[in-house]
Amino acid sequence: MGKLPPAELESQILRYRGAIRPEVLVGPGIGEDAAIIEWPDGKLLTVSSDPIVGAKEGAGRYLVHVNANDIACKGGDPAYMVVTLIVPLSMGKGFAERTMAEIDQECRKIGVAVVGGHTEITDRYENPVVMGTMIGTTQYRYRSESLAPGDVLLATKHIGLEGMAILAHDRPDLLQSASKEELEAMCRWLEDISVLPEATAIRHLSKFMHDPTEGGFLGGLSELSRLGRIGVEVDFSSLPLDPMTVRFSRELGFDPLKLISSGVLLAVVREAEVEEALTVLAQGGIDGSVVGRIVEGPGNLEVSTEEELWRLLDMPRREIL
Repeated sequence: MGKLPPAELESQILRYRGAIRPEVLVGPGIGEDAAIIEWPDGKLLTVSSDPIVGAKEGAGRYLVHVNANDIACKGGDPAYMVVTLIVPLSMGKGFAERTMAEIDQECRKIGVAVVGGHTEITDRYENPVVMGTMIGTTQYRYRSESLAPGDVLLATKHIGLEGMAILAHDRPDLLQSASKEELEAMCRWLEDISVLPEATAIRHLSKFMHDPTEGGFLGGLSELSRLGRIGVEVDFSSLPLDPMTVRFSRELGFDPLKLISSGVLLAVVREAEVEEALTVLAQGGIDGSVVGRIVEGPGNLEVSTEEELWRLLDMPRREIL
């Protein structure tokens, strides 16, 4: 238990450094207490931190993208990552190395360097705790105070995609009417949890961007409304929902608008720039929809902090027919 011996740390953890960035002057190493990075002139620092708790498969991949999404929502370019792994003794060094290998692979895809962290084996937990801090650069100064009546809300992809993918992967017994092909298709939705492509594409047109994770679409809008102290009028007739999400929400009795939705980007743009934003998204192969407006007064938004996924995951197991 405890920290890994230096030789094992070097061979199984520290060699997974993500992308090579020349401005990283001091990176991960035995005895190095912190990274040293040469900061580019004229750039702003943007920082985010999120954990993955309890996941055993794909934890490294999820960790990279949930943190990179937050940087992207500030109009930023993810650049550096610090990783903390607290691994149960029962899972051991094998889990730690597999997770770092996933992190390394995903970081290389988006140009992020792993610049430090901590790895520890412990008998105090049954499930791993995987924590990431992402650092990036941005030139944008999005502020909720700039949002005003008449601004338009856009959403990318389709609401609830992350939650449905988790259900298809972890609880296929709940999706009794799904064919094998449908289950496989929903599992693949996890490949779309990054909002970096769309955020990068329309950041020059956006006044604000937000990543609706826990609490889903309504939770994300509620956070935006509270942050900006604004009213939101949702166009419920135009919300992007996949037919399978709608079908299973009826079968299982849950609200898909309250289902965790990493991979969906909420963006606020001026009305005059809506068409350009939608065109830019379409040119990048990304679906975009107008889902509402900022209004004077309270609007019709149902303020919500409820997350449907946890209740669904706790439902009794069903025999798969």
